[in-house]
Amino acid sequence: MLLDIRNLTIRTKTNIGTVNVLDKVNLQIHEGEIHTLVGESGSGKSLIARAIMGFLSERWDVTADRVWFEGKDLLSLSAAERRDIIGVDIAMIFQDAKSYLDPNLTIGEQLSEAVLDRDLDGSWWQRSKQRKERVISLLHRVGIKNHKAMMQSYAHELSEGAAQKIMIASAIAHRPKLLIADEPTSTMEPATRQQIYRLLAQFHARYGMSMLMISQDLGAIMPQTERISMIYSGQLMETGPAEPLLQKPYHPYTEALLNTSLYRQAESQPRTKLPTLPGVEPTLQHLPIGCRLGPRCPYAKPECIKTPKTLKLRDRMYACHHPVNLED
Repeated sequence: MLLDIRNLTIRTKTNIGTVNVLDKVNLQIHEGEIHTLVGESGSGKSLIARAIMGFLSERWDVTADRVWFEGKDLLSLSAAERRDIIGVDIAMIFQDAKSYLDPNLTIGEQLSEAVLDRDLDGSWWQRSKQRKERVISLLHRVGIKNHKAMMQSYAHELSEGAAQKIMIASAIAHRPKLLIADEPTSTMEPATRQQIYRLLAQFHARYGMSMLMISQDLGAIMPQTERISMIYSGQLMETGPAEPLLQKPYHPYTEALLNTSLYRQAESQPRTKLPTLPGVEPTLQHLPIGCRLGPRCPYAKPECIKTPKTLKLRDRMYACHHPVNLED
């Protein structure tokens, strides 16, 4: 097990008191696995990623039974010990790549900083040349052929697709064991999105790195995804292998997202109204008690005011009082 998260809870203070933004979330990622975390905007996906990276401010109270990476509890490490892991073995690609690139440095300078001394050979006076060669190699690997022009460019001069490629190049510079991609293609055109996905798939195949992909849409996940976890309003709904979960979801939330995704749109008749969940995702000040999907769930009953236990059926996990597709 590369990453093992048990009962991750993240609290914050609001005008009505302290609330659990994330409520006892479990997430496991195996070595070499592509795992996709899916949920609507505001469901807590990015909070999980930032909790792993240690990027949350003091405003957030983070607790967990464990947040283990290769057997080390990230929450119990000192800041220096955690930086040693985050800076080498875990990397993250952000949604708005341009905002995370330094506007005052050229792309070449920023990528040079991402290349670690441990990856360079020879004497210290040879490292400058080796570092430049490594930057050129990284640019070529992410599909940028005109490396001279790119190395002299600044972030504001790049397109969204090019900026995301630079973010990927920076992330893979030290070949991390875990790559976290927080909706890396959400603002891109379909052609550019597929290009980025192919690029990530190539690095997964080449280096065997594990990936945690974060997405709002089941229709926009990487084809290579092996496992999927569904999250709604800070509660984990369902986890399982990608193909069985997409073919026969156990949780009503997964079923609802599938019905409105590209998977089911292709099967529907022209001019057919797509089914949707009524209502909207609750705000932090108005989180429902028990199952947070309850007020919007078509299968909700009185017992749903109690938080459902997470149940396991073969290689699937789900948290629902009234699961679907369990007839057999």
